[in-house]
Parts: sequence; C-alpha cells; structure tokens
Amino acid sequence: CTFNLNPRPSSIDTPLHGFVPARHVDHTHPNAAISLAACAKGKELTKEIYGDEVIWTEWQRPGFDLGLILEKLCKDHPKAKGAIMGQHGLINWHEDDKKCYELTLELVGRAAEAIAKKDRVEKTFGGEKYKSPGEKERRALWLSILPWLRGKVSAQQRMIGTVQEDATILRFVNSKDAPRLAEMGTSCPDHFLRTKIKPLYVAWDPAKGDLDNLRSLLEEGLEGYRADYKKYYEKCKRKDSPAMRDPNPTVVLIPGLGMVAWGKSKSESRVTAEFYNCAVEVMRGAEALGGYINLPQQEAFDIEYWQLEEAKLRRMPPEQELARQVVAVVGAGSGIGKETAHRIAKEGASVICVDLNEKAAQETSAELVKKLGEGIGVAGTGISGCGPAIGLGANIVDRKSVSEMLGQAVYAYGGIDGVVVTAGIFVPPDLEGRIPDEKWAQTFAINVTGSYVVADEANKIFKAQGLTASLVLTTSVNAVVAKKGSLAYDTSKAAANHLVRELAIELSPLVRVNAVAPATVVQGSAMFPRDRVMASLAKYKIPFSEKEGDEELRTRLAEFYAKRTLTQSPITPADQAEAAFLLLSAKRFPRTTGQVIHVDGGLADGFLR
Repeated sequence: CTFNLNPRPSSIDTPLHGFVPARHVDHTHPNAAISLAACAKGKELTKEIYGDEVIWTEWQRPGFDLGLILEKLCKDHPKAKGAIMGQHGLINWHEDDKKCYELTLELVGRAAEAIAKKDRVEKTFGGEKYKSPGEKERRALWLSILPWLRGKVSAQQRMIGTVQEDATILRFVNSKDAPRLAEMGTSCPDHFLRTKIKPLYVAWDPAKGDLDNLRSLLEEGLEGYRADYKKYYEKCKRKDSPAMRDPNPTVVLIPGLGMVAWGKSKSESRVTAEFYNCAVEVMRGAEALGGYINLPQQEAFDIEYWQLEEAKLRRMPPEQELARQVVAVVGAGSGIGKETAHRIAKEGASVICVDLNEKAAQETSAELVKKLGEGIGVAGTGISGCGPAIGLGANIVDRKSVSEMLGQAVYAYGGIDGVVVTAGIFVPPDLEGRIPDEKWAQTFAINVTGSYVVADEANKIFKAQGLTASLVLTTSVNAVVAKKGSLAYDTSKAAANHLVRELAIELSPLVRVNAVAPATVVQGSAMFPRDRVMASLAKYKIPFSEKEGDEELRTRLAEFYAKRTLTQSPITPADQAEAAFLLLSAKRFPRTTGQVIHVDGGLADGFLR
C-alpha cells in the first residue's frame, strides 16, 4: 500500500487497520490486554469481562490474513467495539477520534481491574525463593560481572547494556516460578523481536554470594542458550528463511541482582529492557487470570525470521563507524576534550564525558543528548537508564575517584571500548623564573601519572571484557622541543610520550595505545586562560589592549602561532578531535600502536627523528 506516491513501505498492520469499517482505529499492546490475550482462559475471560462489546480472536500472525479475520469479525458482530487478538493485543474502533481514545482507556482499565481482583499478592510467581542483597552489595556484584558478561555476549558483535534492578524485576527473578516462566519465553510479537524467544535465566543463589559460581553458571548458561537457539533455528527454518542471527541472549536474568538487557545501542538495550519489563507484567497478569501461555516455537520463528521483518532490517542505514562503542573522554568539559566528545558522538559512540569540573562534563553530555536525542525505551535503574551520553566528575590523580567513575560508566553501559585523555595542566614559572616543588609535582601528577592511572584502571575493564580496545592520550609537541619558560610542562609531556610507548607494550595485544600531540591550541582551551594569553602576547611583543575580550585576545595569539607553522593555519580543538577519532577507530588504524601523532600545523622543530 502507498499513500500519495509515498515510497516508504507501509506497516505490516495496514490491512488489519484498513479492513475495520470505522474512521478511527486504535491498535495497542498494553500489559493488561496482553495478559488477557496470553492467558489460557483468554477466550472465556474476554466474554466475562466485555460481554459482546469485545470479541476474542485466536492467534494469527499480523498481516493480510489477520486483516481478513477482523473484517469478518466486524460483519459478524456489527455492535462490537473491539477485539482481543490472542497472544497479540487489543484493537478497538470508533467514528470519533476522542471517543476511540477514551474507549481504549476504558477497555484496558477493565482488563486491569479483572487482573487486580485476582492478584496473587505475595504468592505472585509462586512466591519468593531468593532474597536480594542490599543495594550497595548488588552494585558491587554488577560491576564485577558486567564487563565479563559483555565480552561473552559480544562474541559476534558488540553490545551495550541496560541494568534493571527495581522491585518489580527483583520480585520476578527471585520467585519460584521464574525459571519456568523464563523458559516459556515472551508471547507478544513486539516483545520477542527484541528479547528473542526467551531470556537466559541462571539459577544462582545470591545468599551464598559466590561470584566464581555465578560466572560458571553464566558460562554454562550461555553455551546452553546458544545451542538451544541453533536447534530452534534448524528445527523451524524454512527454505527462504534468512541466515541465523546472533545466538547470544539479549536478556539475562540473575536471582538477587535483576536483569541486564543488551542491544546494538543504548537506546535499543533500553527498549529491550522495557519490553521484558512488560513481559514480566504480562506473565504476572496472565498467571493471576488462570495461567500464562506462550506462542508455539514455529509461530515465534515465523515472526522473528519473517521476510517482511528481514526486509525492514535491510532497509536500516549502515551502522556508523563507532556504533556499539562506549568511549570515555577525560577532560570533556572544555577545549579538545569537549570537541572530541562531539566528534565521536557524531560517529555513533556512546560517550562518557568526564572532567574534574563535573558540571562542565554534564554540560557537554547535555549538549550531546540535545543534539542526538535521548533515544527510546523507558527502562534502566539509576544511571543505567541514561541516553547516548553521560557526564561524570573525576580527579585523575586520585585512583579511587577514577575507579568510581569507571564503575558508573560500566553500570550505565555494561563496559567501555575506548578512553581518550585530554586533561592536562600548564604551570608557568614564578616571578623569579622558578617552578616550586609542589607545582612541579602537580604538573607531573596530572600530565603523566593521571594518564597512567586512567589507563591502568580502564585496562581492568578491557581485560575482563576480552575485547579489543583503544587508548588515546594527549601529549604535546613541546615534548620534543626544548624552550624557556615551560620546564615542568615540557618535561612532563616528554615523559607522557614515553608513557604511550610503554603502555602500548604493557597492554598489548588487546589494547592499542597512541597519542595526539597538539601545539598551541588556544581556542576553547582551559590551559590558555586570559592571563596566560596576555602574558604570551606580551612575550612575543604583539600589541593588545586589556579592554579587549577573551576571544579577541585568543584569536590574535592563535593567528601569531599559525604564522610559525608550515601550513600557516591556526590549530583548533577540532583538528585534535579528528586525530583522536581516527586513532580510536579500529577501522582506520587497526595496526597502529605506540605512536604519537603531531597535529601542529607543521612545526619543523617538532619533527620526530
């Protein structure tokens, strides 16, 4: 079907809506209605709840045939207002749009009331079998298991996670009936297109708190899940079925801890989590009404591997270069770091914006979310319900601070794939031309030790994941050009250059380590505050007035620096961000490590020899 020569393919449900002889049709999948649709006594209960106002129809895959069934239903029941479509959802109609909407609310409400009357309360899902540890202990367990688990489910393609550990999901995973219901899988087609035919449930006893046992059970569970998925595919495939997709689960349920959902992006993993949250509520309602039933495997397969669904997947645009990647940018509050965060977000990365100034980091992440959108899906506990970017504070010379920051990143996204460190400090000499000992120590702590601490803590996550990763540090052309007035800075950057080489050796073969070496990046740089800009202008005898604004002064200094380069071009944060992106990308420089790339406009004195 097309409308007005619109080339976009119509919805699979167009016939379903089109064959209903009413001006307005509402087709919804509310939990209460699906509970009724996925109940063993669905047909009788539909009659009991709605009388002749709403008619029951048996399961039929969405499409033209279901449209014909609805057309016949409307002819056979001219006074009917809607239908419960078995193991699917609710459809209702009216000649007036507002009254159609109000009818939808009324019908859903009546289903919800029926469920509430039969709610099993403390006996929901058979009652409690396990108890959850406290929030702090749960968080520690999640942080211990998430990177490792992410590596396992990303065996074919990287996944991004969303953790759900609210009271509703904990009640389910801790219940006696959770293993049985999880194995039955989801019923509504909308759900299992994201959640797959069933989740992975592991029968771990949280009371023992044995992390090694949890890993062992997850390992066994993943192997079994993949084998089951392959059998399901081989058993149900047809001659024209698309090739088997990734056999790893997209939903993992752990007693005591909750659920983690996986997807190709943060938005998709949130949707997957939301859909399984809905599935849990559907199972709760259906069990209360008389027993939950699932779709037969063949019917589920014919939805999951439907040619129309496959065509929809093939119409999706190609994934961006950094899609499925989670990257932390340390120093994202300003200058090169902020520009890098924007650059890699443009390429599809989920970005953790980090800065000593947490407010500045959050401002950068807010800019990214405003530009990219929050995504869809209403799920995730705490920071794990985030969008494509988050802003965090961290002091890179404090290992505990760095560890806590990376822990938040892991809880938010499941792991990390890359780190860019742009944080740095320039301390000018005092009036006597000396660098006090404490300023010397501070310079090395931030410019050298800080980068090492970030790399060392991030490497714990990289190793747990077992996935290739990339680390990009920021050094300086000053590392190889000796000059007066920047003794502490220049020597610290020389040490940082060698840190890159040492880390490349230490972290190989899993992690590539490289660096960008800027020179005289004045624009937006926290290292060029107004007083330093004016001092530099005075040093080079460049006329200026103290009445001039910051940007005017910065521009004047940047133009002077540009004239000293071979390309005669000002060096901007965007130039550095482009280089950082290229070094991060496994597609651009997959075999480059231990290198320092100068982005300086061409300073002959800085040529590496």
